[in-house]
Amino acid sequence: MAHDPHHDHDHDHDGDHSELGPMDLRVRALQSVLSQKGYIDPAALDVLIDTYQTRIGPRNGARVVARAWLDPAFRDWLGRDASAAIASLGFAGRQGEHMVAVENTDDQHNMVVCTLCSCYPWPVLGLPPTWYKSAPYRSRAVKDPRGVLAEFGVSLPDTTAIRVWDSTAEVRYLVIPRRPDGTEGWSEERLAELVTRDSMIGTGLARTPEAERRSRP
Repeated sequence: MAHDPHHDHDHDHDGDHSELGPMDLRVRALQSVLSQKGYIDPAALDVLIDTYQTRIGPRNGARVVARAWLDPAFRDWLGRDASAAIASLGFAGRQGEHMVAVENTDDQHNMVVCTLCSCYPWPVLGLPPTWYKSAPYRSRAVKDPRGVLAEFGVSLPDTTAIRVWDSTAEVRYLVIPRRPDGTEGWSEERLAELVTRDSMIGTGLARTPEAERRSRP
């Protein structure tokens, strides 16, 4: 499902995106009860969460994007069969069986949402952020994608169309952001440092070389 509306809204990025919703609170309560009864091991759960948040996380997706920027043949393969192309780099598994890659261009910017729940490509992006699962994002991203992007700090020309892709249990999407200018001759590893999680959801852009330099310790 794709949408391209242009209406105003009052989306609150800092508030609505960061607060725990009722479902998150119930999950935490259930986790506490299961832990107390000895049904789950909190330490093992922490390891699993850390794996997806820091070691798998968006780093895998960043490598996919960097490879696509450098290798036209891989980019074409990604467009034809994203699942196979991503799996060729070793990134496959639960929540990432059926992938579709959508590429940003001068004429079109892509953004992903799951309007029903929080379907998300874990093998390439790790765990979904809280705001991605929130009801305000799920509804407002469809009604006013341009307004939502503005609240994420992304301002696009009026001539750039915005297409919203609805992720489902059957299909999950990976946005290929535009490659920043001034990165000619860069290695795949260095390019991957410019790719953020939000840029692969479509709520952000890839970092510029200047931003990358400023972030160095």
